[in-house]
Amino acid sequence: MRSAVVLSYSVPFRLVHWLMAALILFNLLFAEDMATLWRVVRDGGTPSADQVSAANIHAYVGIAVLCLAVVRILLRLTQGAPEAPAEEPPLFRTAAKVAHAAFYLLFFALPLSGMAAYYLGIGGAALPHGGPLKLAMWVLIAVHVGALFVHQFRWKTTVAQRMTKG
Repeated sequence: MRSAVVLSYSVPFRLVHWLMAALILFNLLFAEDMATLWRVVRDGGTPSADQVSAANIHAYVGIAVLCLAVVRILLRLTQGAPEAPAEEPPLFRTAAKVAHAAFYLLFFALPLSGMAAYYLGIGGAALPHGGPLKLAMWVLIAVHVGALFVHQFRWKTTVAQRMTKG
């Protein structure tokens, strides 16, 4: 059951948030291993055991992100989320809602497109996965961090503490 006013994110929600952040960042930074494997296979070569292992790690991390996204949605539905701070202008509240919805969409679109390409051999899924979806995630992360700095140093809100200290 949801409480009327949620002041902070729960400990499980915060753990899922930071674990997802670490896993997503890992996969964004080390995506080249998957691309290398695809190039070797496309060119008719035989990938090395290290190349296959690296690609598998990328895939498993993506699957973990997908599973955690489901948990995250369940936590949000059952525990709620804090309201936007009063100091946040209405336009920025709307932008935050759009950005968070985009994050949730990418939490599913990136792993599912990657799985379609890697496990089902749907080559057409690899292009959006490694191109526009990956870029969109990088942009959202930059905007998310930028918004955090605006909250912390411009509006002087406690938004950062809701996801760190509780």
